[in-house]
Amino acid sequence: METLTVRRVIAAPIADVFDWCAVSTHYTRSPFILRARLARPGAGAPYGVGAVRLHTWTIGWFRERITAYHPPYDFDYTVERSFPPARHELGRMTFAEVEGGTEVLWTTAFEVPLPLVGKAFARSVARPLIARAFGSILAAADEALTAGRAAGPTAARRTGR
Repeated sequence: METLTVRRVIAAPIADVFDWCAVSTHYTRSPFILRARLARPGAGAPYGVGAVRLHTWTIGWFRERITAYHPPYDFDYTVERSFPPARHELGRMTFAEVEGGTEVLWTTAFEVPLPLVGKAFARSVARPLIARAFGSILAAADEALTAGRAAGPTAARRTGR
């Protein structure tokens, strides 16, 4: 299982950053995301618990379900189906007020079920592509929420497992 975390500080209030990131149709502002739509609204909020999101990325297609939703601090999701197929254990975005704005940590844990080469493929191909896609979505959030002011740094790091 590969675990990847992408971090960015966005110079905007935590509630604004959470709201932007929770609405995944915003992700199409990234060149990596071709389509995104809400297939089923969640309980208590359109993108709340139980919401189903459909995403077409340049790297594949994903059906995700929101499994936890605690505005403005975090939400979790799981990828129920994808093409190419992948095993997904965790998707989480957390938001914290920090000096200069809101720190966003976007974490995913995944595995590519290819015999013999799955682990190497996940590490050398999927991981860098996902990190770039997440980073570009957070860059789009930064641009949308700060009207082009200087953006915070993005860093991807490997954690755990």
